[in-house]
Parts: sequence; structure tokens; C-alpha cells
Amino acid sequence: MANTLSRAHVEAFYRAYASRDIEQIAPFLDDEVEWTISGPVDVLPFCGTRRGRAAVLDLVERRIPEVIRVHGFTPDLLLVDGDRVSTLVRLAGYHQRDGRAISYRVANFLRFRDGRVIENLSLMDSFDAVEQVLGHPLRPPGAQDPDDDGVVAI
Repeated sequence: MANTLSRAHVEAFYRAYASRDIEQIAPFLDDEVEWTISGPVDVLPFCGTRRGRAAVLDLVERRIPEVIRVHGFTPDLLLVDGDRVSTLVRLAGYHQRDGRAISYRVANFLRFRDGRVIENLSLMDSFDAVEQVLGHPLRPPGAQDPDDDGVVAI
């Protein structure tokens, strides 16, 4: 296979990405990279799709830190198959607004060309992430508040 990646190259990419330093990350990104983070954009505005190196670097440098100051991005599992990479990662950080600790898992599916990322799809445990960012558990529509004793104050 002409476009086979080495595990060492992928690990170097993840070290650069974990550093959150755009100067280290940029060389690993294709000019036309497509970067998607699946999740609720209304609560986690860094979710969605970005196209192009500049947009992805802006995401890492500005958009994600507006919500979470990431201090850890540790791959638990890593699979390299030709030009494709799958990882299960533990993200750890602090909520930007109040400093609460936040930690959740993310599955990443990447495709490389000539040693550069051309596509990323990140699937986070968005339910867990949203609860942590909001600072409280989510309740399904119509569910009773566990603190609500049913008594209405007048």
C-alpha cells in the first residue's frame, strides 16, 4: 500500500495535537483538511465541521479553549490501518467559565494522505460532555426533577 502510515508518525501527530500548540500541529494538517466533531453545537460551539488548515487551527487555538481549557489528550487505544487511524482518547480539561474539571472520552477516525490529516471525525460521549459543561445532569423531557416533591409554593 503506497500510503501506509507508521505508528510512530501517528503518535507524533497525537503528541503535537495534545500540546495544543498550532505551530506543532500545522505540519500534520493538509491544506484542505475536513475536521468534524460530532456533538450539540448549541452547548458545545466547537462542534461541527471545519474545512481547511486555518479553520482547524482556529478551532484548536480559539474555539475549543472558549469552552474547555484542555490539559490532557491521552490516546487509550490506537489502531493504524494503511492511511486510516482510529483512536479512543481521554480528554481532560477545565471549564473556561468556572474552572470545573471536565473529562470525557472521544473516538477519533482519521484519514491521512502523504503524512497529513485530510479527514477527522471525532465522536465524543456528548451526553457526558454536555452534563459536565452545564454542571448538572440532563433530564429527559417530561422527567420529574428529583428535588421536586410535587408541592407548589404559592
